[in-house]
Amino acid sequence: MISSTEMAVVDENAEALGVPREQLMESSGNAVARVVREIADPGTSIALVCGRGNNGGDAFVAARFLSEHDVRVHLLGRPETISTDIARRNWMALERAEIDRQTVEDSTAIDLRSPDVIVDAMLGTGVTGALREPEATAAVAINAADSTVVAVDVPSGIDADTGESDGLAVDADHVVTFHDEKPGLRNLDVDVTVAHIGIPDAAERFVERGDLRRLSRDPNAHKGDFGRVLVVGGGPYTGAPALSARATLRSGADLAYVSCPETIAREVQGYSENLIVEPQTGERLDPSNVPQLLELAAKMDSVVFGPGLGDADETLDAVEAFLTAFDGTAIVDADALQVVPRVETDATLLCTPHQGELEAMGGTTAKDPYERAELVESFALELGVTLLVKGAYDVVSSGGRTRLNRTGNPGMTVGGTGDVLAGVTGAMACVFEPIHAAAIGAYANGRAGDIVVEENGYGLLATDLLDALPAALWPEASSVS
Repeated sequence: MISSTEMAVVDENAEALGVPREQLMESSGNAVARVVREIADPGTSIALVCGRGNNGGDAFVAARFLSEHDVRVHLLGRPETISTDIARRNWMALERAEIDRQTVEDSTAIDLRSPDVIVDAMLGTGVTGALREPEATAAVAINAADSTVVAVDVPSGIDADTGESDGLAVDADHVVTFHDEKPGLRNLDVDVTVAHIGIPDAAERFVERGDLRRLSRDPNAHKGDFGRVLVVGGGPYTGAPALSARATLRSGADLAYVSCPETIAREVQGYSENLIVEPQTGERLDPSNVPQLLELAAKMDSVVFGPGLGDADETLDAVEAFLTAFDGTAIVDADALQVVPRVETDATLLCTPHQGELEAMGGTTAKDPYERAELVESFALELGVTLLVKGAYDVVSSGGRTRLNRTGNPGMTVGGTGDVLAGVTGAMACVFEPIHAAAIGAYANGRAGDIVVEENGYGLLATDLLDALPAALWPEASSVS
């Protein structure tokens, strides 16, 4: 079972892993044609009603595999408005193959001619809401025909995740869906064929650029909609909490707060005027600071706890007291990690240890990344937390789902890159569930390091990652000149 959002991620990850989208479309169209051939005898009439996106492209391919049938392809709109290159190439292939094609520029003029089978390829899983023209009128015509209806991926007008429609929808008899079943199809009285189209398991296991599809920015958003992050750290060190907080801003969070001992507050503020510094009494965190921290944390979307805190006994006691009382989302890093195994909390914890810190927490590791992934998954399940274990292959696991990330390079052994990672993950945790926040955080942090090394070679500094984070997270925006 896979949601429409997850399917879009997996589809793009497959391309990033070397499986061309054109190959996937060819496999999808072939799968649709197989189902049609099972339903319709040779010589019977087939009408394919196609939108201008990749859903329609799947049907263009299917038409080529139905040579023993009387096929007509109806394109809803002008050919020049086909929205993707691969769908456009497959439309042109129909012309060269001299397959009957009709363009429907006036939806009221659609004439399906009472075919034996209609293929609904108007809209795919990524489209929700009420049908608009010309799809609405075409749906009426499809439903009025005395034909068997085969839908591509999901019936047009149906939400693939819920099975619900906002009014009019195509009443399909069969659905050919790809890679895995979509949740909403179980709520429909329809025969479902799940077609495996060559997407490798690695597209779900490895974090890739497709995961960045989760990132979006509502043009009508207001300050705070993308998160308020509190970084609790500092005392023995000043740079670590500032790095984490600055990384949250570079990763799209709206506001970054730093709660640190008053003795270093001015120094932390000096790293950036963009930070909101909240001083705590004393030279290092201790239990007397916890009530104020809890009051401040209650106003935040996530808390990054640990950068630069140190491991003094009173500091670790304060970490335990905070986590015991906290019920929000916390990214736990550095010295604070050692408290996690013994604390009982209602908080949602995302822990970011390196392998040495993982072992100090009571976990085990291995050289082989796949064996290590199994060990991390077991430990995450035991602790009831999400783990992001740093390494040449980062391992991200919620105990139920486990991902591997391969971005990053040996130059990132320099100090401070883990503080940046904690900050990126803290920003992501404002808007995503922990498994996705950790996966995107790991990918973006490593990709930022790769960008720096590609441009400047080794010798990178943790601060170099900050300026590279936007390009790592929003590559398309950063490539616009």
